[in-house]
This record gives sequence, structure tokens and C-alpha cells, in this order.
Amino acid sequence: MNPIITFLLHSLLIGIVATLLMDGWALLLKRVFGVPSLDYALVGRWIGHMRHGRFRHQAIGKAAPVVGERALGWIAHYLIGIGFAAALLVLSGPDWLSRPGPLPALLFGLVTVALPYLVMQPALGLGIAASRTPAPGKARVKSLATHLVFGFGLYIGALVSVAVSAG
Repeated sequence: MNPIITFLLHSLLIGIVATLLMDGWALLLKRVFGVPSLDYALVGRWIGHMRHGRFRHQAIGKAAPVVGERALGWIAHYLIGIGFAAALLVLSGPDWLSRPGPLPALLFGLVTVALPYLVMQPALGLGIAASRTPAPGKARVKSLATHLVFGFGLYIGALVSVAVSAG
């Protein structure tokens, strides 16, 4: 098979598995501990406002709703997960995928927390690393834990992808 197609298929499968695991973690936190999770409709709203040149909000919840924002937010969430999986594959090289180990995936998962800390949270009006939220420390720990789970999901996704491709 074409190496580019193979790379894209691995990225797709690994990214979807990792994002699903992350979503499962968020659901567990919500159902068992009552910890609210991110409303992806707000992510979709943020993205929807970008077409009008608005990239930052004081409070995204007060911004005008965008048609299809929930779907847009969820699609973006999974595309970002797939993109992160592709980035991990590029950075780790083909050797890692032939024998996936947890450490590169976990470290990469932790590094991905920079995106919400430095881009998404400030753009949604929450401040850098959730500094404008009622409990910034809790929000930061939750983000770190969620991205660590995502990293573990990248590892599990790589194992699944290798198993599927060996078929």
C-alpha cells in the first residue's frame, strides 16, 4: 500500500482511539465524580466565529450561537486528535509504530496540553491555563490528566493500529 495512505490510516485509527479514550475519561469524571466536561458546542461556536475574523472572546458562552456549533465542535475535537496522532507518528518515526511503547505517547499527550492552555482557553475567555476560571488549579490538573489519558490512548491506538494492519 502507498506509504502516505498507510500513514493517514494509522493516524486516523490512532487519533480516533485516543480521542474516544479521552472522551470516556471525561464521561467517567462526569458520571462518577460530577466533574463537568467541556461543552464542544462552545468549541464549535469559537470556530464558527473565526470565519468573521473573531478569534478571541471575553466569554464564549455569551457569544452569539453558530448554526451547527455542536457538530462543528465535535468534528474539530476528533480532527485535532487525528492531527495529534499524525504529529506523534512524524516525531517518533516509523520505528515507534513498529514497536509502540507507552513513554513517547504519554509524553506527547502531556505536551498537547499546551494547545488548550495557550490557545483554546485564552481564546474562549478563560485566560492562559484557565487563569480566569473560578478554580484555575483544578482546571489545570483536569487538563493535564485528560491529556495524559489522551497520551495513553495514543499508545493503545498504536497497538490497535499495528494489530489491524498485521491483520
